[in-house]
Amino acid sequence: MNLDPSQRSKVAEWIGQGLKLSEIQSRLSSEFGLSLTYMDVRLLVDDLKLTPKDPEPPKPATPPPAPAEDAPAPAAAIEPEPAPGPAGVSVTVDQLTRPGALVSGKVTFSDGQKAEWYMDQTGRLGLAPQKAGYRPPQSDIRDFQMALEAELSKMGL
Repeated sequence: MNLDPSQRSKVAEWIGQGLKLSEIQSRLSSEFGLSLTYMDVRLLVDDLKLTPKDPEPPKPATPPPAPAEDAPAPAAAIEPEPAPGPAGVSVTVDQLTRPGALVSGKVTFSDGQKAEWYMDQTGRLGLAPQKAGYRPPQSDIRDFQMALEAELSKMGL
C-alpha cells in the first residue's frame, strides 16, 4: 500500500494518539476512501515502522493498611478479590494460568456453588464445578459471561 507523505504523517499521528488498528482502519476508509483489511493496516503500520501504543494498565487501588507485625498474613489475602457480577456472580482471574489454557480463574455463582473456568487456545470456555454434576442456572451463565468479559477487558484481553 502506497500512501502519500501527508497520509503517512496522519497515520503516524493516529498511532501517537493511541488509536487501535481497527480505529485506524475505519479512519483510512472514512478520511481517505481506502478500503483495507485489518491485516493490511497491520502491515502498513509495520512498513511505516510505527509501533501502536499498548493501553495503559489500570491503576491499582490503594493497598489496604498493613497487618500488625506479629500477626501472620492469612493465606486468603493472596487470592485476588472477586469481581462482583450481576445477580451475585463473582469472577476471579488466576495469576498462574491453568495448564493447557490461555486464561483461567474461579467463579462463584449466585447459589454459592463454585467452579473453575478456563478458556482454551480455540477460545472455548469451559467450567469445572467443585460439586460433581452441578449445572449453574441459565441466568447465572449469562451473568458469568458478562462478568468474565469485564474482568478480561480490565486486563486488556
